[in-house]
This record gives sequence, structure tokens and C-alpha cells, in this order.
Amino acid sequence: MSRWDEIYCGLCKRILDEGVQVHNRTGVDTIKVPSANFQLDVSEEFPILTTKQLFIRQAVLEMLWIYQQQSNDVRWLQQRNVNIWNEWEIDGNGDWKDQKTGKVLRHFDPKMAHTIGTAYGYVVKKYHLIDRLLDSLKNNPEDRRRVISLWQENEMETAVLPSCVWSSEWDITDGKLNLLVHQRSCDVPLGLPFNVTQYAVLLCMIAQVCNLKPGTIDWSIKDAHIYVNQIDGIKEQLKRFEEKGSLPAPKLWLNPEVKDFYDFDSSKELKDVKLLDYQHFGKIVFPITQ
Repeated sequence: MSRWDEIYCGLCKRILDEGVQVHNRTGVDTIKVPSANFQLDVSEEFPILTTKQLFIRQAVLEMLWIYQQQSNDVRWLQQRNVNIWNEWEIDGNGDWKDQKTGKVLRHFDPKMAHTIGTAYGYVVKKYHLIDRLLDSLKNNPEDRRRVISLWQENEMETAVLPSCVWSSEWDITDGKLNLLVHQRSCDVPLGLPFNVTQYAVLLCMIAQVCNLKPGTIDWSIKDAHIYVNQIDGIKEQLKRFEEKGSLPAPKLWLNPEVKDFYDFDSSKELKDVKLLDYQHFGKIVFPITQ
């Protein structure tokens, strides 16, 4: 049985059983709990859900867009058939629009066209966050100041969507690279499965190029929620788990020849990353709330 499926389905059940329905900026209510925490041992099991299919190519390419390419340009993703940021793309006039109504939600400098503004990869590049992390891991293994923060106050006003997964902390213990991730707001059906798998891959990539072994991920969430239009899909996933359990977790393969984080292939084919023996119970489609 997949440990990650067990943790994830337990969180979903907790939200449905104990959560409170609230309004939010999107106009679609959520069922929320105020916080959630869990730990995964990536050295024991690669975390990707088996109770529903997750598309690792899209997940990893989004992660590389942020941390390797350090880009906020949505076209980079679209060229690789990754469309998860389309709803937050600033158009050629500098407008961010409601995809359903066409209403202008916010206007930006037209120079930011086709981006998500000063968020995510923009912040990583401006503040040299990955370079600082790699240097610290390789040259100062006992460092206790390895914090990557995507929440930079100077960039908030010109970001379409301030980073949801906004911080990570990294440490080396007994030759293993461990990670703590904090998420300020979590779309549990859509965002969380992607995010956990992405950061597990990032952990494994960084560990490989720094001659370390992957260790644990501690995950912290503030405002873990399910949109009300996602409830039926989550109930279907919980029914699968209750009736069938879960399937064995797959193995992650990274090209062992890659010794530099910036050399991992980020083309559409994602040649340096593979899942071995990934079994799942099939897709569940959840609506995106802009």
C-alpha cells in the first residue's frame, strides 16, 4: 500500500468530515481545515498517488520552469504542452482576465505580457535562490540558514498569484538531504498531489548533484481546502481507497549521468526523469478555480 495515498486520503476525509465551508476571492466556496502536517520518507517510497493518475511530465516540467529555468513566462510551459498556468497568464495588453467572463481582474504593465508577473521563477532568479542553495549544500554542509522564500514583499504587488507553496528549508543529516515545505493555501484535489511529487523530484535531483541521498519531506499547510465543485471527485477517490486500498508506489529514475542541476533535460520529452512500474486507478477530473 502506498503510504502517500493513505496520508492524502486521510486528509481529504478529514476535510470533508471536519471542515468548515467558507467564501473566498474566487466566488466558489471551499470546505477547509485551518492546518495540516505530514512527513514522507522519500528514501523509502517515492510519493505519487495511485488512487488517481498523476501526470508526472507536467508536474516536473512546472517545477523545472520555476527552479531550473527560473521563468515566469507561461509560453515556455505551453510549448511543452503544459497548460496549468493558462488561467493566470497576463495577456498582450497587460490584462489578467476571468477566463469564463472575459472581465479584467487586474491590469499590469504590458511588459509583463505572457507571464504570471513577479512570482515563482521570477523570484528564484532575482534572488539567486537555487544557486545559493547549491553552493551551501556543497560547501557548507552544516549550514542552518538554507531557506528558500518565494514570498518577497517587494514582488507582491506585481504578482498575479502570490506563491502558494512559498518556502522550503533544507538540511543534511547523516548524508541525507531533508526538506521542509510550507504552503500558505492548498487546493488539495488539484494542487497538493502535483506539489508533493514535484518537491520529491526536486529533492532527489538536488541530492544527486550534491552527492547526497534523498531523505524526508515534512509538509506544512495553512488552509487546506476542497472547492465545493470538487467534492464529488474526492468522494470517488475516497471510495476507490476504501474499496481497493492503493497500489504499490513506483520508483523514480533520474539519469545518473547528470551532475549539474541545470543539466537535467527540460524539453517536452523530459528525458532524464522516468517513473518505473507506475500503477494507478485512472484519472479523476477536477475543475480549476481561477
